[in-house]
Amino acid sequence: MRRTALALCLSLAATGVAAQQTETLADIRQDLTVLTGELQRLKQELNTTGISDLQVSGGTLDRVNAIEAELQRLTARTEELGHRIDRVVQDGSNRVGDLTFRLCELEPGCDIGALGDTPLLGGEAPATVTAPAPAPQALPSGGAELAIGEQTDYRRAQEALASGDFQGAANQFAAFRETFPGSPLEAGALVGEGRALTAVGDTREAARRFLNAYANYPDSEAAPEALWRLGASLGTLGSLTEACVTLGEVAARYPDSAAVTEAQAEMGRLNCP
Repeated sequence: MRRTALALCLSLAATGVAAQQTETLADIRQDLTVLTGELQRLKQELNTTGISDLQVSGGTLDRVNAIEAELQRLTARTEELGHRIDRVVQDGSNRVGDLTFRLCELEPGCDIGALGDTPLLGGEAPATVTAPAPAPQALPSGGAELAIGEQTDYRRAQEALASGDFQGAANQFAAFRETFPGSPLEAGALVGEGRALTAVGDTREAARRFLNAYANYPDSEAAPEALWRLGASLGTLGSLTEACVTLGEVAARYPDSAAVTEAQAEMGRLNCP
């Protein structure tokens, strides 16, 4: 970055007062080429190097919290770098426009009025930096707008689960999430699919659905149930320490939820300390 910035400053300085006095047409073209190349290399700093030392370890909740913290850090860092590079690209593009204008002045028959706006280096507009996406809101209990058939498909999956058609329910909840990605009913669909998978004996996949529902929608109405069912699934899978920690989090995070009673009962069955 420092070498690039230094080269950029030197190339810009070379196009100053001398350009108006001793500069030739070839000199301006060379300056324009160098400046464009330097700014494009600077913009490439947003590309990944493929190197990462990130390691996530510990219990399930520890890993979820670590991932959330790392995502927040990376989001802030990306926005900071995006701001810096956008500023440099914008400034460089303005200077390229100035060079183009002066080049036109030196070329016989060039119409300055026809030059138009100078395109941004890299061919793209600067990235618009927006605030991180807000945390998912509570699962709607009637006020959210749903797509046509969304409520119907969700209800059918619930009915299949209630009737004992567990594999059919799992398939319908999965199909619902594919058909309506980002639905307000997504958290409930994940929990429903997890319950169906538990019933057919696929506890590991069920635990993943409960984890996704809790981690991605911690403020939804389905989150407390997702958390205690995740703890119960971990217990079934033999991860008793993680199971007890997870179940204990239900009362700490959702003290007014009915899921607290279920979690406490599960902790009793697992002989949690």
